[in-house]
Amino acid sequence: MKPNIVFILMDDLGWMDLTCYGSRFYETPNLDRLARGGIRFTDAYAACPVCSPTRASILSGKYPATVGVTDWIDRGNFHPQKAKLIEVPYVKQLPLTEKSLASALKEGGYNTWHIGKWHLGMRDYYPDRHGFDINIAGCECGSPGGKFFKNGYFSPYGHPTLTDGPEGEYLPDRLTTEACNLIRENNGKPFYLNMWYYLVHTPIQAPRHIVAKYETKLKKMGLDKVRTFEENGPHPTPAKKDIPIIRRLVQSDPTYAAMVESMDTNIGRILNALEDCGQIDNTIVIFTSDNGGLATSEGSPTCNAPLSEGKGWMYEGGTREPLIISWPGIVKPGTLTDSPVTSPDFYPTLLEVAGLDLIPKQHVDGESFFPLLKGDLSWKREKPLFWHYPHYGNQGGTPGSSIRLGNFKLIEFFEDERLELYNLKDDIEEDHNLAQEMPGKVAEMKKLLYEWRDSVEAKIPQPNPDWK
Repeated sequence: MKPNIVFILMDDLGWMDLTCYGSRFYETPNLDRLARGGIRFTDAYAACPVCSPTRASILSGKYPATVGVTDWIDRGNFHPQKAKLIEVPYVKQLPLTEKSLASALKEGGYNTWHIGKWHLGMRDYYPDRHGFDINIAGCECGSPGGKFFKNGYFSPYGHPTLTDGPEGEYLPDRLTTEACNLIRENNGKPFYLNMWYYLVHTPIQAPRHIVAKYETKLKKMGLDKVRTFEENGPHPTPAKKDIPIIRRLVQSDPTYAAMVESMDTNIGRILNALEDCGQIDNTIVIFTSDNGGLATSEGSPTCNAPLSEGKGWMYEGGTREPLIISWPGIVKPGTLTDSPVTSPDFYPTLLEVAGLDLIPKQHVDGESFFPLLKGDLSWKREKPLFWHYPHYGNQGGTPGSSIRLGNFKLIEFFEDERLELYNLKDDIEEDHNLAQEMPGKVAEMKKLLYEWRDSVEAKIPQPNPDWK
């Protein structure tokens, strides 16, 4: 019997935003339970420090530079930005030429459902054009704001693929209800649920009674008396050049904490629905995020420490993610692994989970980590991990590429061709740049990075002749 697949993708959730990953302020009992019953990854990565490229990477099995979606997809004329460099052009939809993971699973006998954030193109590129039988709340919108969400996370929404609920309904609760209904009403075929929440993206909003709980907790922990932010400036992002970077130093935002709790509660509801239907033992549940926590801009609602920076940056805080996978009877409870994996790896892994043939011409950048799920903790990814972000992050990051090889990570920043080398095993904070001390390692990794960029025809931002 083919297992059901529930793929839960959060938006902007940081590596340290779960209790089982070290948070002392946020509360995530359901996800902690999921981790105890499955495998928890310490070194899992998003393919990009912003959202749309990672989403395209998961569904295509390709790096963002390969598929061409290298930045978040705007609906207006936000890009390209120009500062010292001119950002490169990029594809603003998941191309229909890509055979998506959903299409492959659908051909393999699965019901395919998408619920939540899509952000991979306008109407002609919605989930129904990429192999999903059902699309609820997926559109070109990147967050609960603007014309698609008139009241942010609260109904009435005014959303094109989600009917309004009662006034004041909280969007995560509604999306979870839709998912639970599909699970309970399923026709007996295996299903692939793409549960891509809008949480915990801005606007930072949550039900008032949950926020009040964390306002009280904040005071009990004394977090209302600690230094919360540091300020650096000016902001290097062209659109925000006169605004300083405001970094959060400690997790202490009560509303963000309430959003995290709402996330956890709703995931618990999905797990309960699977149990009620007798499907929990035949379901693999994957939980992860699309990029790092928002720690340096737009209110800086969370802190990723000990990781450096966050969303929009080439450092670990921008790309290292929580990843928990539960599969009763297959994954040994309480397993912990430090094997690095990345977004394109999900495609071939889930094909193997479903007992389907691999499609090497499609998931060209992904490597199946199926052996890890089966208990082979000696498994290691054969190829290095690569990132290419030739854009200015709204949160302060600047264009660059990076590579992780073993425990070493090399970053090249395009503005000044600066190279930074870190041993992540000894220096997870990326405090000590080893580039001058280890020129041989720099040369080795730089060669691999350049060869990879050439192989995928990665676009490099060029100098801005008007820059002063």
